[in-house]
Amino acid sequence: MYYFIGIKGTGMAALALMLHDLGHEVCGSDLDNHFFTEDELVRNDIPILSFNQDNIKPEYTVIIGNAFLEDFPEVKRARQLCRCYRYHEFLGEFMKDYKTVSICGSHGKTTTTTLCKTMLSKFKKTAYLIGDGEGFVEKDSEYLCVESDEFRRHFACYHPEYAIITNIEIDHVDYFKDEDDYFNAYQEFVNNVKEVVFYYGGDPWCRKLDIPVKSYSFGLTEDNDYFIDNVVSTADSSSFDLIHDGELIYHYSLPFVGDHLLIDVLGVISLADYLGFDHSKVEEALQHFVGPKRRYVVEEYGDTIFVDDYAHHPTEVKVTIEASRKRYPDRKIIAIFKPHRASRVKYFAEDFKNALELADEIYLIDFTSIDDKQDGTDIDITYLADMIGRSHILSEDEEGARQLAQYKGECLVFMSSKDIYNIANMVKNYL
Repeated sequence: MYYFIGIKGTGMAALALMLHDLGHEVCGSDLDNHFFTEDELVRNDIPILSFNQDNIKPEYTVIIGNAFLEDFPEVKRARQLCRCYRYHEFLGEFMKDYKTVSICGSHGKTTTTTLCKTMLSKFKKTAYLIGDGEGFVEKDSEYLCVESDEFRRHFACYHPEYAIITNIEIDHVDYFKDEDDYFNAYQEFVNNVKEVVFYYGGDPWCRKLDIPVKSYSFGLTEDNDYFIDNVVSTADSSSFDLIHDGELIYHYSLPFVGDHLLIDVLGVISLADYLGFDHSKVEEALQHFVGPKRRYVVEEYGDTIFVDDYAHHPTEVKVTIEASRKRYPDRKIIAIFKPHRASRVKYFAEDFKNALELADEIYLIDFTSIDDKQDGTDIDITYLADMIGRSHILSEDEEGARQLAQYKGECLVFMSSKDIYNIANMVKNYL
């Protein structure tokens, strides 16, 4: 039996599903409140228990979620009784049975991992572990696409054949001392890659990496090994020429709009070219791309637009609001933001302020996650609210739903890596 402490975590849920696919018995524990990742666990009849140290049995192999410190009661009991792994330790071992593609970066790694598994699955039996809680594997899978997180240098446990790096912009400031420390984590990661690294050449930090294996840059300008030219975009698609080493490789037409998505897909197409795949079949596969959960998911509820996005870094908040403004120019943009980790808010407060002020109205929700203040940063949401004079603090209850329901007919943009969708659902019920 594999027992997961914190089974509703995005990576944990995905890994639990994969072990279940391989025929193992799986169960786990977590908080009782609903989190979107639990739906697939329930569909697969994977038991989810409330936290209780008595859940732990000596015969279990225990996988510990990264949000839970060593003094957490279930962790303490598991360390006494069981064979234990941290999530990243177990995943590092799990990868060794496959040709692994690790996708990492401060932003865009979930979307890029989803694009990568969509592409690879057209050609090979492909397993995948994605940061939206999705995990899948077959007993004869050859390739494995893994979203690889730099959090506390955890991706240093991974030794993939291939890697795609989307960008390097400092985050997790509760752990990393400064930009150089953050960059060094990525350097440690590329030192472990066995065959080839693809990196976004428009990022100066990516350019600084000393990569010991073959490497290729990709980007929107001709100073990259792979770049795109003659881009033509409509409201819901883009076409472009793929150029490699100065030669036209293929003309793509894909249902993606926006530079950030084109950069993500270019990293995946570059890998496909390296692997020798037929570009017409790559294009065909990517036509069927379904975006990951909670990554700019749009729902039209009556005449009101609901946008749900995982944005939790100021760069992501800025991109999400700008995309909404571009897509819905005739609507008011109402930003609702629930942060994760007090240290991130304190470090990036000015950047969060500037990003959120791109919206017409701003609502802020206080911290509620188990790991929001583990590093000792003792602030609440008023720290950010006081910097944004026109912001409002929102409660996650009927009163909060009533406040947001006044914007019927506008565009409500919910942004958080946590469970902000619960208040969104309450607003829909109110409407």
